[in-house]
This record gives sequence, structure tokens and C-alpha cells, in this order.
Amino acid sequence: MRLKDYFIDSNINIAALAKEAGLPYSTVNEVVNGKKSLDKCNAGTVYSIAFALGTTVENLLVAESSGAFPDRYSMDRNRSLFIAKKLWDENVFCGMKMENRNVTFPQTKTILEGVNVPGVRLEDITAILNMRGVWQYMFRTFDEKLTLDYICRLNSFISRNESLDWGVLRYGNVGISGTDYKPAVPVRERVESDIRKILCSYDSTTQKALSLFCYITYHQLFWDGNKRTAMTAANKMLLIHGAGFLTIRENDIGEFNSLLADMYNTGETGELKQFLYDNAIQGLEINS
Repeated sequence: MRLKDYFIDSNINIAALAKEAGLPYSTVNEVVNGKKSLDKCNAGTVYSIAFALGTTVENLLVAESSGAFPDRYSMDRNRSLFIAKKLWDENVFCGMKMENRNVTFPQTKTILEGVNVPGVRLEDITAILNMRGVWQYMFRTFDEKLTLDYICRLNSFISRNESLDWGVLRYGNVGISGTDYKPAVPVRERVESDIRKILCSYDSTTQKALSLFCYITYHQLFWDGNKRTAMTAANKMLLIHGAGFLTIRENDIGEFNSLLADMYNTGETGELKQFLYDNAIQGLEINS
């Protein structure tokens, strides 16, 4: 719920809110009408407005910062685990299609079940089993905090035996086929700072997850498996906060790849985030 929604639900006008909060009318008027954002106000102003509206500073800032991607789902831990266990095999298949691997969903499911599938390349089988490993790790560590070290551990499963090195930040140059973009070699202190800013922002959980996905993918933090690592880290963020599940369906892969190339070429993430928000966020809705 945005600030204006709190304002309307409280059935209070600007003058009354200013009086209740003990603030100048002009200050409250600017904030309510979007001329000044809450995150640009001092702490005392935000606290006074939140108190007058009967909410907390955190709730007010999160609501106001949700931006274009507010959370669609609010699931408890059990529902998050349920949706993850229901969709993780589809997510593994999504990871294979993101890498243009020539496997079908039935083949992927069969390999995940530990059954050999004739005709599937060994490297594709390895990639699928690596994704199985990372999901098993995610389920074991469901409540563990998401950090850069955790993201590196995700990559250690995902790109094991697939890349020059795995589970560590890339320490050499790479290119991206189909684009002229050449990502800089990541510096750990900078990456930690950037990820901390994403995770500690007052954005919605969904917006944080989409920002994290784009950050890891755009900066190519690892030697290989960046898109799969980014998707898995985004899902960690979504699931532990009950905000849904990110997976790209097979029919959407073509458009996803096109928008991904646009992001690499321009550095702009808005269109890719909007596409993912509109097409790739799933969740569990319970009828009351």
C-alpha cells in the first residue's frame, strides 16, 4: 500500500495529517502529492508521518519504494516450500533452455529422477544434475541468509565441472556472444557493496529479486552459469520472503533472450525486469 493509499484509508486530509504529525502543511503536501519522496525526508519527518497514519516507518518506506514491481504474493514458509518443491523441476528445465541446451522437459525430469536417458549429451546431463544439486542445497539451507558468499556457493553447484573455476568471482576477462559488451572483472569489495545495497533497500522483495537477477547477469560475476546462478539467487530472495517463484517458461525464452541482449548492449534493465515481472513470477493463491 503506497503512501496515498494510507492517506485515503485513514480518511484524513493533508491539513489534519500535518497537524497530527506535528509537521508543516507544505512538507506533508509535498510528500503526499509526490513532489518529495519519503526517502529524501529526514528520519523525524518519516517517523511522524508513519505514527500519524498508524503504521511503522519500515512499512511506510517499503510500501512507498515498491515502485513498478510490488509483491504479488505473500506466502508463509510452508507455502513457499510447497511452491518451490512443486516447480523446481520446471525451473531446472528453464535453466537448460536459458543455456540453449537441447533437452526436453520429460528428459529433464527423467534425469532428475536418476534415470539414464539415451541420446542426451553428457554435458547436458551434468548441467541438469548440477541444478538438482543446487536445489537440494537450497532446500537444506532454506532459512539461511542470502549473501555474496551464499551466491558463490550456489554457483559452485551450478557450474561444477562446466567452467574454468566455480564458486568464486571471475578473475579474468570474458565476452558475451552476440554483443560487443565486455563486462569488467568483478572486484569483491564493490560486488559486496552493490549486493548489500540491493538487499538492504526499501524496495519490495520482488523488486530486489529482479534487481539481483539483472545485476549478476549483467556483470557476469562468474566464469559460467551466471543466468542460472542469478535465477537461483533471485528465487532464494523470493522464497524466503514468501513473494513467489521465478521461472521462465519455454514459450518465453525467445523474448527473454532478446531483452537480455538489449540489456547487455544498453546497460538498461527496465524492460527485462518488466518482462520477468509480467511473465515469470508465479505463486500460490489460497481462496478464503
